[in-house]
Amino acid sequence: MSALRERLTDGLYGLGWGTVKKLPEPVAVRLGRAIADATWKRRGPLVRRLEANYARVVPDAGPERLAELSRAGMRSYLRYWMESFRLPSWSEERIRTGFAAKDLHHLTDGLASGRGVVLALPHLANWDLAGAWVTTELKTPFTTVAERLKPETLYDRFVAYREGLGMEVLPHSGGSAFGTLARRLRDGGLVCLVADRDLSASGVEVDFFGEPTRMPAGPALLAQQTGALLLPVTLWYDDSPVMRGRLHPPIEVPEAGTRAEKTSVMTQALADAFATGIADHPEDWHMLQRLWLADLDPAKSPDGPATSRTGSDSGSETATEPGFGTATEPGSETATKPGSEKGRP
Repeated sequence: MSALRERLTDGLYGLGWGTVKKLPEPVAVRLGRAIADATWKRRGPLVRRLEANYARVVPDAGPERLAELSRAGMRSYLRYWMESFRLPSWSEERIRTGFAAKDLHHLTDGLASGRGVVLALPHLANWDLAGAWVTTELKTPFTTVAERLKPETLYDRFVAYREGLGMEVLPHSGGSAFGTLARRLRDGGLVCLVADRDLSASGVEVDFFGEPTRMPAGPALLAQQTGALLLPVTLWYDDSPVMRGRLHPPIEVPEAGTRAEKTSVMTQALADAFATGIADHPEDWHMLQRLWLADLDPAKSPDGPATSRTGSDSGSETATEPGFGTATEPGSETATKPGSEKGRP
């Protein structure tokens, strides 16, 4: 990303947090929908990529159904952004009533046991709102990681945003995040990670909607090394102002096998849980990048060469979406292949 583009990106995020949060909620909702519809009508690479990903999730969908899904998907994505820009100004009551979770006992029982809990989420609905709800309603702080962004001021904005919601944010780079997360879990704490995408060499290959992709090893490794509970979480929107969520049953550490074999089994189980939630609510899955390994070849991809959200064709993921990051084990290889993309901020 050029220095000028970096400054513009930083300025746009600053404008969002500084301006959108001051709008009345109905106005922000209408603004988000208008931006989503305008973006969808242009049918740029992000919309085409979204449709290509939805085609894996809903393989029987024709062009008309995929277009409907991508329009709903862009509206869901912009709802996420409007909420995220406004979250710092929400009252505790608004946060508490803005999310409803099914099977919450998996989390509360895990924390009560003192084992520590890893919550692993895909890019569904608004994971920042779910995190704010945990710190507000459950009075439980948690730790996550964020990809270090350029410019540094943009990274600082994201960190300040999440810390303001009650999260401890660790930089993904530097090699110390995994050890800190492990210590938090051994102390009985909570760790939250977005974990549906890691196309780096350290990612674990899984079958996802019938095709191979790679997902981060971090959640499974943390559970193995600390004894923490590993819980998949899926989120979705309905027609109300309330976001919904489900905590899936714990993913157990296999009794037999090498560490790599156990990690593979656990990460596949995580992928299967994610697939269940995504299949139920595909329009709330905000996967606007390449995910499946088959799509890394530009000649075979429906949207051409890899493009980042800011329009760069570098193939790297820029920090244009504030999700909880991923974590890899210290010493693991994190170099990316050409066309692959690293984890999120």
